[in-house]
Amino acid sequence: MAQGSRERLKVARARVAQAQLLERIAALPAPPSLVFHPAGFDIIAEMKLVSPAAGRLKDQDEDISRRVADYASGGAAAVSVLTEPSRFGGSLTHLAEAAAALAGHGIPAMRKDFLVDPYQVLEARAAGAGGVLVILAMLDDAQCREITLAALEQKMFVLVEAFDEQELARGGELFSSLPETDQLLLGLNCRDLRTLQVDPQRFETAASSFPSVSHRVAESGIETPEHARWARGLGYDMALVGTALMRSGNPAQALAELLAAGREDSEVAR
Repeated sequence: MAQGSRERLKVARARVAQAQLLERIAALPAPPSLVFHPAGFDIIAEMKLVSPAAGRLKDQDEDISRRVADYASGGAAAVSVLTEPSRFGGSLTHLAEAAAALAGHGIPAMRKDFLVDPYQVLEARAAGAGGVLVILAMLDDAQCREITLAALEQKMFVLVEAFDEQELARGGELFSSLPETDQLLLGLNCRDLRTLQVDPQRFETAASSFPSVSHRVAESGIETPEHARWARGLGYDMALVGTALMRSGNPAQALAELLAAGREDSEVAR
């Protein structure tokens, strides 16, 4: 996936110079900040047409604006939008549509892709995004820091994604080298990158390995209110939920139910 991202980056640079992106960004209003619920549990709802593990979730004619508006009415703190085209059917156009639909709700859209260069952060911001995903497994420490700093400079939030305890430690070291802000999130994805199988038990086994960061995100495997309640009890204060919401006939209600379960006891210790 990193190679595919680098190839797309090369094409994008040839088409639009970085200076042009910066000009577009300068004409935009500041992106909405990530705002956290006082009860201590939030959800990043995901918009994706295809899942490599679950297959096609929605057709290409999916009404993206309506779906993300449903997510907003259900209480999403942010909306993750896949922009990777070959395996997820995504595009920057989807991101721009989602960001425009969310602007009136004050909710940021996050570019979810296999980012390898700060230029792609600027692409996301120019499309209206207020956040990006940074995947530790794909990048060395210097690249992670460079991309994250580029996002913070654009007043975007960053979800740093780890897949195991060693990467959680790397995330903690990264955070310690950056300005202190609540717009940095550290997530654990319980999906095995090689088999694509989801193992929610990894949320429990890795919970004690999180560094001292303000927001812990459970990624993949959160599908029901019971899952949300369980993750909160383990100390996660956010979850990224995609497939379950894409499959739901009423995503706003499904999202609201997940949030209600995660917020049942706002005194749960982190």
